[in-house]
Amino acid sequence: MSIPVAIIAGARPNFMKIAPLLNVLTPDPDFAAILVHTGQHYDENMSGRFFRDLGIPTPQHHLEVGSGSHAQQTAEIMKRLEPVLAEERPAAIIVVGDVNSTVAGALVASKMGIRVIHVEAGLRSFDRSMPEEINRIATDAISDLFLVSEESGRRNLLHEGVPEDRIHLVGNLMIDSLRRHLKQALQSDVLKNLAISGGSFGLVTLHRPANVDDPRCLGEILQALRIISADLPLYWPMHPRSRARIAAGGFQLDERIHIVEPLGYLDFLCLQAKSAVILTDSGGVQEESTVLGIPCLTLRDNTERPATIEFGTNRLAGTRADTIVAAWRQSQNDPRHGKIPPYWDGQAGERCHAVLRRFLISA
Repeated sequence: MSIPVAIIAGARPNFMKIAPLLNVLTPDPDFAAILVHTGQHYDENMSGRFFRDLGIPTPQHHLEVGSGSHAQQTAEIMKRLEPVLAEERPAAIIVVGDVNSTVAGALVASKMGIRVIHVEAGLRSFDRSMPEEINRIATDAISDLFLVSEESGRRNLLHEGVPEDRIHLVGNLMIDSLRRHLKQALQSDVLKNLAISGGSFGLVTLHRPANVDDPRCLGEILQALRIISADLPLYWPMHPRSRARIAAGGFQLDERIHIVEPLGYLDFLCLQAKSAVILTDSGGVQEESTVLGIPCLTLRDNTERPATIEFGTNRLAGTRADTIVAAWRQSQNDPRHGKIPPYWDGQAGERCHAVLRRFLISA
C-alpha cells in the first residue's frame, strides 16, 4: 500500500523545489504524492507558466487563497488546508522554503499530529525583520525531519538543538531544476522578444518588503540602478509589489532601465544565463547565479545563503546607493570566479528520495 505524502507549495520560489521531488516520488509505487497548491501566488506569470515550464502536474487540491497581509494569508492557508489534510490523512507533509505557505502548512500538520518534513531547513539570515526569517525559524521549531541545502543550515540546526540524526544534507533542489531545464531555457526567444540584440546587459529583481516598502530605501536602490545603467542597460522583470511601490512613490526610472512583465521560469533562466551581472534581493537567484557563474550583487545587508558567497559569485551590496555602486565597481575591477557548492550537482532529488524512504518506510 502506498504511503500518502502531502507536498505543499504556493509561491513562485516553491515551484522549482517541488518539481524534482515530484519527479522522484511519483514513479515510486511506495509513495502517493498529494500536491496542494495554496494559491499564495495565483496569476499566470507568477504560477501558471511555472507549472508548465517545470512540467508540474495539476495539483490534487488548489486552495485559491490569493493575496493579503502576512497574517491574513497565513491564517487563510491554515483554514483551507486543515480539511484537506483531514480528508487525505497523509503520513507526512513536505513544506519547502520560507514563504507563508511553508509555515502555515507546518503549523496545521503539527497540530494534527502529522509529521513535518522541511526542505531547505536551517537557513538563517539572523535578521528577524525579514518575514521569511520568522517563517524559517517557526517551521524548523516544529519540524520532524530536516533536509538541508548547504552546510550552514546543518550548523544552524545543530546550534539550535536539533538532533544530528534528523538533519540530512541533501543539496539544492532549485539547482536540480536549473540543471534539468538549462538547455531548454537557452533556446528561449526571450532576448529577441525584449529586443536585446547584442552587447552586455544586467538583470534586476527586487521584491522584498524591506526594500520596496520603504521609500527611502527604494529611492537609494533606484539611484544606484540609474548610475549602473549608464555602464550597461538593465532589464527588470518587475514584481507587482515593486511596480505598485514605484508608482506610489512617484519615482522616475532612467530610460536604460527596461521594465518587463514577470517572466516564466525558462525565459527568466535564459536571461540569467545570458546576463553580465544580476542585481537581486532574492535568495533563489543568489543560488542560481552561483551555479551559472554570473556575478551577483545582493541588494541586502545579509544573506541566509552564505554558500553563495563562500563558494559562489555573490557579493553583499547593501541597500544604499553608495554601497551598491561600490560593489558594482569592485565586481568590474576584481571579478569573482566562483565554484559550485557541495551537493549542488542536480542530484538533490535522489538524495531526498533516499532519506524519505528511510524515514517513512524503513523506520
